[in-house]
This record gives sequence, C-alpha cells and structure tokens, in this order.
Amino acid sequence: MERIVFRGGQVFDGSGADPAQADVAVEGERFVAIGPGLDGDRAVDVTGLTLLPGLFDCHVHVTITRFDPWRGINTPFSLQFFEAARNLGATLRTGITVVRDAGGADLGIKQAVERGLVAGPRLQVSLVMLSQTGGHGGCWYPGGVEVPLFVPHPGRPSAIVDGPDEVRRKVRQLVEMGADVIKVATSGGVLSPRDDPRHAQFRPDELMVLVEEATAAGRFVMAHAQAADGIKNAVRAGIRSIEHGIYLDDEGIELMLERGTWLVPTLVAPQGAIDAAEAGAALTADVVEKARSVVEVHRASFRRAVEAGVRIAMGTDAAVTPHGQNLRELDLMVAGGMAPAAALVATTKSAAELLGVDRDLGTIEPGKLADLVLVEGDPYAFAGLAGRIREVWKAGARVV
Repeated sequence: MERIVFRGGQVFDGSGADPAQADVAVEGERFVAIGPGLDGDRAVDVTGLTLLPGLFDCHVHVTITRFDPWRGINTPFSLQFFEAARNLGATLRTGITVVRDAGGADLGIKQAVERGLVAGPRLQVSLVMLSQTGGHGGCWYPGGVEVPLFVPHPGRPSAIVDGPDEVRRKVRQLVEMGADVIKVATSGGVLSPRDDPRHAQFRPDELMVLVEEATAAGRFVMAHAQAADGIKNAVRAGIRSIEHGIYLDDEGIELMLERGTWLVPTLVAPQGAIDAAEAGAALTADVVEKARSVVEVHRASFRRAVEAGVRIAMGTDAAVTPHGQNLRELDLMVAGGMAPAAALVATTKSAAELLGVDRDLGTIEPGKLADLVLVEGDPYAFAGLAGRIREVWKAGARVV
C-alpha cells in the first residue's frame, strides 16, 4: 500500500489548536501519522499551504438550486437529480467532504456518490421534512394550489402528518426508505407562504412519539425550529439539533445546555433569501419581509448562544444561499462571537460529533479517513477562503 506524505505545510488538526508545522502521512484511505520528518513512498509538497480536515455542512438541500416556487412549477421533475449532481460538485470544491441533506436528496443520490457515479461529499439524507397541515412544509397558496417543497416520488414520501399515529407511521416509512436522520418542522418558517416563524408547530405528544420511533431505529432527529416555543418543545422532546434557532431565548439556551442539544445556526440563510428575491426569484412580498425581519434577531440569538456555550455545528441551508458559497457562514459565525479556530472546529470536529461520524472523520489523526483540504494563505481569513482552496482529498484520493 502506497504511503503518501504531505510535507512542508501547516496543519490545523480540528482539535482547536492553532495551525502548526507538521507532516501528514496517509496509507490507503486513512491517516497513519502526523509529525515532523515523516517518510513515505511519495511526497506531496505543501509548502506555504495549511492542511485542514475535510469540512462539513450540516444543513443543505442538494436537489434545490434556488428556492423559487414559480421556477419549480415550470421545471421538469427529473431535472432536480441532474442539478443535484452539479450542486454536489460545487460543494465538494469548497472543501466540504460531508453534508447532511435536510430534505430533498433520497437514497439513490446518496448511493450515486458512494459508487462514484457523481463527485460529491458524503451524504446523510433525511428525504423530507415532516410538517403538520398548514405548517412550514405545507405550501398551500390562496389561489387554491399547493406547491410542496418536496414533491413526493417513489424514493421520497409525502411529508404532511398530523397526530401521534401518523407521525409514528411516517418515521417508520422514512427509515424504510433510507433516511439517515429524521427532520421535523417544530415551528413556522421564513420561506413558507402561510405560517409564521414565531409560532410553534406540532404538539409535544407528537414530538415525543417522533423521537421515540427515531431512537428505536437508531436515528437522530433534527428540527427546523425558529420560534422560541418550537425550539423548547424540540429540546424537551429529546431532538438532537436545532436548525436555525432564530428566536432562541434565554430559557431555550438553558434547556439546550442542560440537554446537550446542538445548534446549527444557518446565519447566511435569511440574507440568502433576500439576495434571491433581489435577483428575481418569485418569492412573495410576505416571505421577503419575513426574511428581512429576522436577520438581526437571528444574529443576536446566535451571539447569546455562543456566549452561553451552546454546542454549535456549521450549516448553511444551501440552496437558500447558493451551493458553493457555503463558507460564507464562517465569517458570520465569527461576527457572532466565535473565535476563528472555534468556527473551524464547528465545521470539522464538532460537526462530525453532531452527525455521529467522529470515529472516522472531523480531525486529522491516525486511524481516521484521510479527508484533507489544502488552503493557501491564512486559514482564519474566511473572506475569500473558498477561492484559496488548492486541493481537496477524500479518503486518501485527490478529488479536486
């Protein structure tokens, strides 16, 4: 087995320590040594570069290129799968080697990446986001038409459920169809036309059943949760991660600290919705106004969560912001009070812990899969970071 040594660069290993001079040795798919003066069969000169672990984005939608209901109505159904291939490639080129798809991607897309048919990050898939009738996933319009966020197909079921029995049945169906994680909307949202992000959705008994069934099947649960009460209902039910957390209040922060709940903030998403509308996306005036109204509230609640010590993992809600621009999130995390090293940890080690893959990924250390990102310049200078990525390696193979 060939031993490759990356020689002459700095290493940010994902632990939170600042980059330091070291060589990194890889055999096959895994790291085997980190330290000075390593020997190997082949040397890769990385002088002037910093080696990062493969990056994570814990909240993406790879089958959606941009949130635009009118565009979706006028797009052939199968085009989403070809667009997903392009979006996965754009994500990989930013150094992201693992994503958690928060709705849209099915088992076939995941297997296409695993089998090498499509170049992209490793995928955890949720298939759809469970929503109550009239909830964030309902998408009923006053003209009497429905434009579901995720049109059902043989690999992706309908997502609307009401009552504990329907919730239980749907979780079982999602597991059967290949969901790695279960996603639920416990509040209204910004991009849905007929609900309010300040209102909780699903009742506690429905959420308790959902978590019970997911746990029995060995699945974590992630919650689209923007309303303060929706966040707290999710945390009390045992949901693992709060996505967005826009109206997170002090009581919610205390509950998250008590339960060890993760926050995936997606700070870039509201601005992404505003940008999309300004670029011509057919978003209603109400949706755009909701996006504008939450930007500062969202950033303030994130700052309080950081100060309190809530566990944070990076996520973007791409395609609300374009695929390939995922690393814009890092600047916003730093502006919200995170140290640059902490923001990178949230994008590597912490993200791997959230997804339950930290045994193999998230840090540069012997025994783990050799996912590497080679960056020119200061790795803490997040503005323009994507443009300074020189190579991406996945399981010991150069993929970018």
